[in-house]
Amino acid sequence: MLRLPALLAALSLSASAMAQPASVAMRFDRKTITPVLAEGLADKATGRAVTADDPVRIASISKLVTTLGVMRMVDKGQLDLDRDVSDYLGWTLRNPAFPDMPITLRRLLSHQSSLSDGGELYIIPLGMTLRERLADPHVWDSAHAPGSGWFHYTNLNFPVVASVMERVSGERFDRLMQRLVLKPLKLDACFNWSGCSARATARAVVLYRSSGEVAKDDLKGKLPDCLVATGPDGACDLSSYVPGHNGALFSPQGGLRISMRDLARIGQMLGRQGAGFLSGRAYVEMTQARWRFDGSNGLGEDGAASGFFCAYGLAVQRIGSRGEKCRDDLFGDGIARLGHSGDAYGLKSGLWTDPLTGRGLAFFTTEVAPDAPTGKTAFTAREEAVAARVRP
Repeated sequence: MLRLPALLAALSLSASAMAQPASVAMRFDRKTITPVLAEGLADKATGRAVTADDPVRIASISKLVTTLGVMRMVDKGQLDLDRDVSDYLGWTLRNPAFPDMPITLRRLLSHQSSLSDGGELYIIPLGMTLRERLADPHVWDSAHAPGSGWFHYTNLNFPVVASVMERVSGERFDRLMQRLVLKPLKLDACFNWSGCSARATARAVVLYRSSGEVAKDDLKGKLPDCLVATGPDGACDLSSYVPGHNGALFSPQGGLRISMRDLARIGQMLGRQGAGFLSGRAYVEMTQARWRFDGSNGLGEDGAASGFFCAYGLAVQRIGSRGEKCRDDLFGDGIARLGHSGDAYGLKSGLWTDPLTGRGLAFFTTEVAPDAPTGKTAFTAREEAVAARVRP
């Protein structure tokens, strides 16, 4: 039996651990997945500790997963990366400043389409169409043509991609992704909570801002009343939705909910060069760098050329690229890795794989301030601290 001082010390230590921001990390190789970090609370209201099996809104790693669905359709001959997406959408998509330049899936997936977010214009509510949103001049870069080699990280690319997927398949994006990607990989994951099990829903990680206020997914054990963004009237009737009209509804750019154990399984697939899931050609198309930073040929999501994005494929970010203007070596070991980063609602996340060895890391950490300081790289000091503790 613990004496009172020892008991109080143990309780104090436990309380301190629970007060930490929720952070989870999984180390993996081509055969094994190992939990290496799980601290903080998934839900402060109930005191539920976070675990490796708790789904979290993983932010922009969703783009990589969405692109797995695209590449599966490419493998089946349903999509062509270099075809004008107007042919799929059924209406002409053009940057008004460059009316003769086609926009393709390759340009959308590599952030070279000339679209820009214009704030949060990538959130297109139910009742509005993608075509209506893209008629807004604020979403177009009038200075750089599609395919000109100019990179501008843009969430809005992915509602266009999802609309193409819906139009060709005739299926709503959330259901299509379950069929193409999530169920074949045996993942209990979902976009905007559509298709996750009741068990996963009950284990949702509540996202908190650095101020402590709830930012996202305070589900209280049940699904949200509406799974998509709604218009001013709040109507949420999806029964009449026509696939292809608004691929933004289920947040293909950031709305994936997935546990770190399941995210590590995606990392394992990438570490095996997509074997058994993607063709070798599709894997190479996706992971090969389609753009490299030279110091002046692109912007990140924040509108700055910070050296955070230095090499990019089709929704695959490459880090440790050693470029002169690059600050992307999160692990500080000079090893080139591929995957994607995530940043939204106080969460920072990463899925990083060394394609030569198959070793990698899937992680997230929460309650990161928007102005959190960077460390030795363009990543935040918090992300660097997690990477240093649990490096693969």
